[in-house]
Amino acid sequence: MPFIHDQPDPSLTPAQVRQLCRENKLPTPQTSGYAPGYAQANIVVLPLKYADDFRTFCQRNPVPCPLLGETAPGDPTVPSHLAKGSDIRTDCARYNIYEDGKRIANKTDIIDEWQPDSVAFFIGCSYSFEDALIKGGFGLRHQELNNMTPCYRTSVPLMRSGPIKGKMVVSMRPYPLEKVPEIVRITKPYARTHGEPVGWGPEGAKELGIEDVNGQKPTWGDPTVLKEGEVCVYWGCGVSPQQAVMDSELPGVYMSHEPGQMLVLDLKIEDVCQ
Repeated sequence: MPFIHDQPDPSLTPAQVRQLCRENKLPTPQTSGYAPGYAQANIVVLPLKYADDFRTFCQRNPVPCPLLGETAPGDPTVPSHLAKGSDIRTDCARYNIYEDGKRIANKTDIIDEWQPDSVAFFIGCSYSFEDALIKGGFGLRHQELNNMTPCYRTSVPLMRSGPIKGKMVVSMRPYPLEKVPEIVRITKPYARTHGEPVGWGPEGAKELGIEDVNGQKPTWGDPTVLKEGEVCVYWGCGVSPQQAVMDSELPGVYMSHEPGQMLVLDLKIEDVCQ
């Protein structure tokens, strides 16, 4: 049975959502449903010595790792075209901290972990196009059930860059099989937030190396409910780059957002359409 969480408040502005995160007052465990019409971003924070390889990794794998921007080394200020007056150390609800490829902590800020050579990268998130799906008449099961979006680790290898390697992670939303072409049409323009699905249904799951075709055993997130005639529809996911950094076992300390708890941007979703 899916776990039920509090409901998001869609009337909040991106700046108000970030303020709640900064004050550790966000009442939900994910940012899906907040600030409809605005983009959201995954984050990865690395030492400067890995920045070039990570940037190239994202450029070589644009579907799961669509890069929106990055900070200057040592400066925690989010670029103003993404989020005005935002500090990446505090403006996500929760963060994961890693050392040598292993998660060592989960915190509400990364002020103590931030270093003079830290660089934060911002990667598009599929939460960004969810408002377009809703406006197109396609509801979101994780919002209907008020639980976390299911995500899966796949067997699909990503193109390596230097020491950074990994496999694609996908998010999943269930829809009727006959509606998939319309789902593809709606989400395809949002290439900077993962774009169209990478697969659907049992055959798509098989190609991705996913054994759970019913949404009951996700790698991350909550189990979901498939109604009669529905299939799992999979999109590239911004957990891919942070999982790649873990899989690469890079020496040192690096950080990411907690999956599901994105940085909500001031960037309007139409500005990331292609």
